[in-house]
Order: sequence, then C-alpha cells, then structure tokens
Amino acid sequence: MRKLLAVCGATATGKTALAVECAKRLNGEIVSCDAFLVYRGLDVGTAKPTAEERGGIPHYMIDVCSPTDAYSVSDFERAALPIVEDILARGKTPILCGGTGFYMNALLFKHAFGETPADPAVREKYLRIAEREGKEALHAMLAEADAESARVLHANDVKRVVRALEIFELTGKKKSEQRDGAQPRFPFCAVAFDYPRETLYARIDARVDGFFARGLVEEVKGLLAAGVPSSAQSMQAIGYKEVVECLKNGDNLSTMSDIIKKNTRNYAKRQCTFFKKMPNLLSIAPKRIEDAAKDAEEFYGR
Repeated sequence: MRKLLAVCGATATGKTALAVECAKRLNGEIVSCDAFLVYRGLDVGTAKPTAEERGGIPHYMIDVCSPTDAYSVSDFERAALPIVEDILARGKTPILCGGTGFYMNALLFKHAFGETPADPAVREKYLRIAEREGKEALHAMLAEADAESARVLHANDVKRVVRALEIFELTGKKKSEQRDGAQPRFPFCAVAFDYPRETLYARIDARVDGFFARGLVEEVKGLLAAGVPSSAQSMQAIGYKEVVECLKNGDNLSTMSDIIKKNTRNYAKRQCTFFKKMPNLLSIAPKRIEDAAKDAEEFYGR
C-alpha cells in the first residue's frame, strides 16, 4: 500500500502550495482537512485555494456543504475516508492538507480521540453554557448524564467536562465506556513548515490584511444577506465571527483587524502544539516551495 503524506501545521505557513508541489512529485491527489473549507461561500476568509493555486491537482473536501449546515468530524470522516481509499485504489498518493488536527487525525487514525470524534458544534454549545450559566452548572449537567465522570472531573476542568458531555450527547454512552487509543489506518508520514514565531506572526498579519483587501467584510455581509445566521457553525470561523461582531457593534475596521490577527496568532500557537505531537513528522525550515517539496519527497521515500 502506498503511504499517505500529511501536509500540516499552523495557518499561513504555505501548506497548500507545498501540498500541490508534493502532489506533482508523488502522483498525488489532495484531500483538504480544514473545518471551514468544507463550506460553500466562505472563500476569502478561509484562504480557499483558487483554481490557479490548485495547480491542476484534484482537491477534495472543499465546498461540500452549505454555510447553514452543521458539519462534524464524524461527517468529515464518513465523506473523506472513501475518497482516500479510492485514491489509493487508483495507485495514487493521498496527500492530506490542512490545519484542523481533529479532521486530519480522523483519517489517519482509528479512534484517535476515543471512540467518538470531536464535534465542534456540540462542543461550542457546551462552552457557551459554561460562559452563560457558569462552570458549576455545566458540571451539574455532567453529573446527571455521567455521574462517574463527574466524580473524577473538577468543575474548573471545563475542557474535560465538555468532552464528557459531548461524548454522551453523540453516543448515549458514558465517557468511562469509551475506549481510547490511536491505531493508524494507513502508513503515513507528515511534513510541516517550522517558522520562527516572529516570522509566523508577520505572515499572519499580512494574510489578514490581504483578506480585507480582497473583500472579507463584503463576503460576510453577503452571507448574512443570503440568510446565513450569525450563529451558524460556519460563521464561527476566525475572521467571520469578528466581522459579524463588528457589524453589530459598529466597531472600526482597524480594531476588527487587530482582533482577528490576535485570535489567529492564538490559534496558530495551538496548531503548532497539536502538530508537534504528530508521529513521523518532518519539520522543514522556511525555504522555497520547490526545495521543501524535494525534502518531503525524500522523506516520503524512506
């Protein structure tokens, strides 16, 4: 069986360009692993690759659902896994590309996060309850649904309390009944650009400036006018939710831009932490895409 190649890492590091160049070298096709590229109409603020940027390489899992839809990791896995298997069956190399770690791991591993993949919409619901009603109220909900988990989790441990509630809602089973463990589905290796923090932040700032220049505000206004509610899962993407709040509150563009940059930097830090734990990972120092792809090709061939 041919190996998979995962092109991962933080936002604004050039994953798409690297994946396309690797696909040309490895007879590959690209499967996007991005939680917001799945939505039609979210183009500017997601940096959705244009036809030119895709370089003639087939891309999958882009524009697969309406911006009014809720879309979970489970939905992604059900749709994307057969695509990966088909690419392999045709003798080509599946190249996973994206920065949504849960989505990528759902394809690379069986039960990577226990038996229940994460569901961003469900998780967001419980986080909002914690913000609105308090951590103790959230913990009380868990005590009703899963007393055993509630006994071992403190109310201050909101992240794990939310996870336990999420599991119960999605499966009807208690967290204690779930089996952890990561079993690779396929042989794979992974590559990621490793930018110095200051350089990465500068790239993020430039990227956000580019979003505004290409019409991010107009894109959000168009989505809202088309009937996409501000509470929709798609509108929780960084860039979109800040524009929505700005339009509601009448904030100026400069303030909105600064907030988006800050939130994107924080997200990038979490991405870096997540992907550093990826097995079989080659960290590539910043260099020309062609040279980076050559390094990836050599690493893939080992």
